[in-house]
Amino acid sequence: MTCAVLSIGTELTRGELVNSNAAWLSAGLTDLGFEVVEHDVVDDDQDRIIAALERLAKFADVIVCTGGLGPTTDDLTTVAVAAALGVGLVRDEASLDHIRRRFERLGRPMSDSNAKQADFPEGSTVLANPIGTAAGFEAKVHNARAYFMPGVPHEMKRMFDEQVVPRIRDIAPNDSHQIRFRTFGAPESVVGEKLAGVEEAFPGVTIGYRAHFPEIEVKVLARMPGPASRRPGDALPVDPQAVVRELAERAAAEVAARLGDIVYGDGDDTFAGVVGRALRTRGWTLAIAESCTGGLVGHMITKEPGASDYLLLDAVTYANSAKQSVLGVDEDVLRGHGAVSPECAARMAEGARRVSGSDVALAITGIAGPGGASDNKPVGLVFFAIATKDGTEVKERRFNGERLWIQTLASYVGLQMVKDATTRPS
Repeated sequence: MTCAVLSIGTELTRGELVNSNAAWLSAGLTDLGFEVVEHDVVDDDQDRIIAALERLAKFADVIVCTGGLGPTTDDLTTVAVAAALGVGLVRDEASLDHIRRRFERLGRPMSDSNAKQADFPEGSTVLANPIGTAAGFEAKVHNARAYFMPGVPHEMKRMFDEQVVPRIRDIAPNDSHQIRFRTFGAPESVVGEKLAGVEEAFPGVTIGYRAHFPEIEVKVLARMPGPASRRPGDALPVDPQAVVRELAERAAAEVAARLGDIVYGDGDDTFAGVVGRALRTRGWTLAIAESCTGGLVGHMITKEPGASDYLLLDAVTYANSAKQSVLGVDEDVLRGHGAVSPECAARMAEGARRVSGSDVALAITGIAGPGGASDNKPVGLVFFAIATKDGTEVKERRFNGERLWIQTLASYVGLQMVKDATTRPS
């Protein structure tokens, strides 16, 4: 079964927004067993929306569409679909009542423009939106099942999970299984080289990669062979899902063995989330002292739910005076070695641990650029320190790239040091 993802919005075609919806939907459809064969993006133009739907419906079994369901004059998806189907619009009173009550709860009057969000192509099925005003709808475009959802990501994701998945699960081929690995510590080219030959060793398996700096996601996808690939007399297995799951797991074991410790997690794991789990498992608390990363490490940690279980302190001591007054870094250290030095990093970590009473403390100080460098201390020079009851460890790294790249890499390396510290024996 093939799927196409259609994203509608001038803000997408102009590059004003990154089309994250399409990537999320493709991953979800693939997990269900569908083969996503195309992404298409069109602007808010009725004729182009109709043309895109007509073209995709010629080969796709399922079309999943986002965007253009809002109240403004450039939201044309519903009108375009009705025109493509050759039907009129009908008002859904339940949707209108939902919109009206939502505005009442906000203490605001409902405008006339919002009422059009309760209009749907005749014969379509309304998809409820409990957290927004833009309901979606299902329609048949030629032989394709088409699902239209709002472009707001959190509304779209909930509608897809609650409204669309139950409607398409019954037609999912159920003949594929995917396992995803999250990696950090090697570029995509090196990861690819490590996995050369895996597909040949496991027929039916495809290895995919998604680079999202500074991580590489590796996807191990196993599929049953199609009719054209089967030999005469081959019988289909009783449980195709069990067969492809076992194939994916065998290939994934080989992938994990080849990649080694650059694999930090799988599925929807995040780097900071894995570090947080390691701290919880060890029963440790964490303090952070940041300079060149400007709070990015703390931001990554606190994006994860439950970080208050282990994070006690994140001190952004950017100025030397803050390093002294907050962390107790000696003026002699700053005068003699400078803020970007192994000595300063060590004192920052020790000060953060002392002030907070944490089990482990991380400190990062460096030059993120583009200015502030010298011959001895170039842009990209960063010092890290980890302080525990057993002492203080300092590491030096040199990164290339623009300011945000250096800050991001430094944050990852610092968190990796925290994770490594949790694995050492007491």
